[in-house]
Amino acid sequence: MNIEAEWMRGGTSKCWVFESGQFGDTETSPDALLPRLFGSPDHRQIDGVGGATSTTSKAMIVHRPADDDIDVEFTFAQVGIEEAAVDWGSNCGNCSAVVGLYAIEKGWVTPTSDITRIVTRNTNTGQIIIQRVSTPAGALPIVPQAEMPGVPFPGYRVGLGFQDPAGKTTGSLLPTGSAAETISAGGTRWTASLVDAGAPVVILRAEELGLDPERYDSWFAGVELQLETLEQIRRQAAVRMGLAATTSEAARAIPKVAIVAPPAQSDAGSDVSVMMLSMGKPHPALAITGSIALTLAARTPGTVLYDITEHNLRPTLRLRTPAGVIETWSEEKDGSLIIGVDRTARTIATTTIHLPETLDNTVDASLAGATR
Repeated sequence: MNIEAEWMRGGTSKCWVFESGQFGDTETSPDALLPRLFGSPDHRQIDGVGGATSTTSKAMIVHRPADDDIDVEFTFAQVGIEEAAVDWGSNCGNCSAVVGLYAIEKGWVTPTSDITRIVTRNTNTGQIIIQRVSTPAGALPIVPQAEMPGVPFPGYRVGLGFQDPAGKTTGSLLPTGSAAETISAGGTRWTASLVDAGAPVVILRAEELGLDPERYDSWFAGVELQLETLEQIRRQAAVRMGLAATTSEAARAIPKVAIVAPPAQSDAGSDVSVMMLSMGKPHPALAITGSIALTLAARTPGTVLYDITEHNLRPTLRLRTPAGVIETWSEEKDGSLIIGVDRTARTIATTTIHLPETLDNTVDASLAGATR
């Protein structure tokens, strides 16, 4: 079995991009096919194309819809590493940045000006993301030169504007109706804000975890010691947000966890310090969908983040992350709220992936179900 794919970097993530027709030509569901393509279950993913980390074990499935208002539809898949499973429950903002670039490189969208606008729809969440790709003089630059925090080499600049992002997964920005609440885990009561925008996120105070806002570089070690408690909090939040019936049924990918604090007094370049967890581990940068949730939380009175930033109506929010400062922006356009962030993207390889065996279609799923 052979599968054609593009290997692309979007923001601080890498993902394999497949056109939906590739899966329609097989009798194996994506739930069974993707783990085998990526080499899961295996913490090394040694016999597949996965990168053995949560930021590199990702896939995008793209197609051109009949809807004239949408240029590209795409479905994100977080492929398990140590388990042969696929999580379809959320989108990846970093990997979303490859979709507009892919459409231009494949000729689905023709650049006509210095900025090419591509309207995309994520099927995991129903989110409309308006992508703005830099195309000076109506073409992609011969050599990409845009840079961003967390990536050592340049790519093509892609702006991602999330249109009215609140409640795309649960139906409400504040799924429980409260801006802040208390969750008990590990014998302690924790203050949390449960927010759904871009992706469902649990926002916690760094100080309650014993993390010093003045020593951001020490957070990673402190978080590593509390992963079990943080997972208990996350699973309880999943139930409260209506994402799972029980804590044991909570998905691995959502909700995400964000730990926040005021910036260090010496840090004049950011508005808030953030460390996010992804798939149970500290994220080396920041999930872009999570940054959208944090931006709306900063605009919402009563949330953990609103109390920290105290500037919810500013057009930008500067987020200190392990990879550097990420700046998000907000604007009103045609009656819609757009929350955006700039990323870079680049195609790394065009390839044929070979599978030596025919897979049993053991999972009762279809691409149509996966791309709901």
